[in-house]
Amino acid sequence: MTPADPRPLIYLAGPDVFFPDRAAIFQRLAAACDRHGLRPLPPWDDEAKDDASRRAEPPDPALARQIYDDNIRRIRSADGVIANLKPFRGHEPDSGTVFEVGFALALGKPVVGYGVPPGSVADRVRAAIDCVTNEEGQLVERANGVAVEDFGLALNLMLACPVPLEATADEALRRMAQLLRR
Repeated sequence: MTPADPRPLIYLAGPDVFFPDRAAIFQRLAAACDRHGLRPLPPWDDEAKDDASRRAEPPDPALARQIYDDNIRRIRSADGVIANLKPFRGHEPDSGTVFEVGFALALGKPVVGYGVPPGSVADRVRAAIDCVTNEEGQLVERANGVAVEDFGLALNLMLACPVPLEATADEALRRMAQLLRR
């Protein structure tokens, strides 16, 4: 919150920066923030996507560090974080988003997630990978015996325990507004 705009500032975490329609995604998120009395704070890499240096060859590690540093500053300045935790390039949420969630939680900021498919993470893994129950009663991958976390939670326990989950970004922002009013 600032004196000029007292609405809480909400960092918008998620893999949305990678999508070709990211501008429209962030416009919809900004409109939803407005509806709930919140100010949106997109990650800086959304802004950097159109930077000519982003397209430079070879890739620019200095720009990567600049994006990281700026996003850390943004999370520190935010009053809360909503996070798009839908599976991204696999069965789990985007690793950068998971880092941002953990960082915000370590700072004591409220975080609300959204976009997680129905069912448990074990159900989703079981649907994608051949799994069996071993002699100890634990769900494991058949091919290699690797255990599958099965607490009946929608995500790995390190996300599912501290982060309330909503189906949509709009619902996550509504929940965030409620949390910040307390």
